[in-house]
Amino acid sequence: MNNTARTALIAALGGFLMGFDASVISGVVGFIEVEFSLSKIALGWSVASLALAATLAMLAAGPLSNRFGRKPVLQWASILFALSAIASALAPDFTTLVLARIVGGLGVGAALIIAPMYIAEIARADSRGRMVSINQLNIVVGISVAFFSNYLILKLGQSGTAWTQQLSLDSASWRWMLGVELFPAVLYFVCLRFVPESPRWLAMQGNSADARRVLEMFSTPEQAEIELAAINQSLESDIEKGASGFTTLLEPALRRVMVIGLVVAILQQITGINAVFFYAPMIFEQSGIGTDAAFMQAVLVGLTNLVFTVVAISLIDRIGRKPLLVFGVAGIATCMLMLSWGFSQASYTINNDMLAALADTATAASLEPLLGNTYDSDLAFRAALIEQVGQGNFLKAESELLTGAINIQAGIILVGILGFVACFAVSIGPVMWVLFSELFPNRVRALAISVVGLVNSAVSFLVQLMFPWQLANLGNASTFMFFGISALIGLGFVIWLLPETRGQSLEELESQLVGTKA
Repeated sequence: MNNTARTALIAALGGFLMGFDASVISGVVGFIEVEFSLSKIALGWSVASLALAATLAMLAAGPLSNRFGRKPVLQWASILFALSAIASALAPDFTTLVLARIVGGLGVGAALIIAPMYIAEIARADSRGRMVSINQLNIVVGISVAFFSNYLILKLGQSGTAWTQQLSLDSASWRWMLGVELFPAVLYFVCLRFVPESPRWLAMQGNSADARRVLEMFSTPEQAEIELAAINQSLESDIEKGASGFTTLLEPALRRVMVIGLVVAILQQITGINAVFFYAPMIFEQSGIGTDAAFMQAVLVGLTNLVFTVVAISLIDRIGRKPLLVFGVAGIATCMLMLSWGFSQASYTINNDMLAALADTATAASLEPLLGNTYDSDLAFRAALIEQVGQGNFLKAESELLTGAINIQAGIILVGILGFVACFAVSIGPVMWVLFSELFPNRVRALAISVVGLVNSAVSFLVQLMFPWQLANLGNASTFMFFGISALIGLGFVIWLLPETRGQSLEELESQLVGTKA
């Protein structure tokens, strides 16, 4: 492994923590919904609070990295991850849990913005796409590990062994799911001590000697000298152009790259990716496969994401950013519309098997008058059950009720979700971070990435917050149709707006996309 790849892997461990922290909640939501008696909006808030904090952190992370350096901001992100893990695991109530996730969200926002920018600033033009994509690779590895970790903790808690009971893995499994993040957070902090500062940041501080030394770590002395000269020339041009505050982003010369950045930022989240990742077990439960199977298939989602992210990394510098996006977003739209159709064909029947699964409970007795009734939508089914047994009893037995009553082609749902994840992972998942690191000129890169990252995180927050409400009030079919139509609209913008950026240095891209008078 060369020095560039090693450094990129360490910097991108923030992506691993983001993926782990954000995805581990998928196994937690069912437990905390019951334990804290949460409404659907409150449940959405427990997930989305992290994204809200990340939104705020993204706005600040870029300017902070310009002032203090890329490396210190990443180190502070690792500390916030660790604090969040401890506080989440020990949370005595819902408010404390949300506050702990907000702390983690601050780390997520900082790491998501700074890590890809840092990697782009140390990588050569011919490998920049692959190196920056390592950040997305680490995100999906974190997601996969979180799914597997959740499943392992769940099974250990169900084993009934003495040591698992002593550790409360049976009664407090969700706390362990959240708490294990402490270990990779500490590892991240330690490893960051062994990476250098960004050479472009050092050059911005007038420290050309250290900038040259860092560049020579990743290339030959001759190449380092040429790259340093290009960086200094760009910085001299930036000085002539004046201030680089928020108003700078409104300059006509920057309009094109800002619009592209904002469109890509919105598109990545409006397709519903975090709804699928964060609520994967819930979605699978609603396809009738049961809680244990839902967790196992959520693991399969994570593995699919991992495999196709690796495919994207192998292709992104060969065929380019735009072809991957066009193919992937088209596939996303197709798969989401497939999910919409699959759920629209489902029916729900209250039968003896379902009542048997709830034997000796008040819920089972309350449902006997509805025995044999069939409902042609999840909305009608939910409404009938809540009216019959009450909201609280319905939430406690929601998984058993849905699993036992549904009649659906579960294979279509599984193919649709896995296909969606594969298309996302091979396209807009990694490509967005690469484009963010490439589109913007040196003088506004950190600030511009903060702004588009903020928009990305804000959309993510809204999607996560509203997803449980959408399922409960709009139904499965309409919810996935919304995501599919959103992807189709985004596909049109990608074809129309997006340039190809592969194979060019950051300074060459600045000249091409912004011009010398930006």
